[in-house]
Amino acid sequence: MTRGQARRPGAATERKIDERLTALIATVYPDERKRPGYAKLAEEIRETTGRPISGTYLWELATGKKSNVTLDHLDALAEFFGVPTEYFLNDGVADRVNSQLALASALGDAQVRNLALRAQGLSPASLDALLAMVDDVRRMQDLPRIGDEGREAPRTAAQD
Repeated sequence: MTRGQARRPGAATERKIDERLTALIATVYPDERKRPGYAKLAEEIRETTGRPISGTYLWELATGKKSNVTLDHLDALAEFFGVPTEYFLNDGVADRVNSQLALASALGDAQVRNLALRAQGLSPASLDALLAMVDDVRRMQDLPRIGDEGREAPRTAAQD
């Protein structure tokens, strides 16, 4: 398949592309009130990457209405959002990138950043105690458990 040639991924891949594109948009523009519409976002993508993409096409991809995706469009989206093109097609790559995006997003919160900076230099035992306290507070607030890799950990029977 050559660049620009239409690719017709399966339904599972299409669903993942729309979910992943929507997640990237929400990460880059976390405040929904300030999030640009698809036409404006397409304009930003065109200006940044130099590649043509329309607001309608972007909306169709983000909502799962589009059934074919070109590699050129995936490349443009990847370039704009700063992720590898494989992010849209490969679960392993998407998991790794999502973990990195979650960390970057969390560190964007000044209080989270301050907590991390204050924990620097603590002994391993103190860090373990701090992590246990954070896990307890997350559980009290009915927040999902976060695993060691920074991803939401599966719930155990004891948590339900």
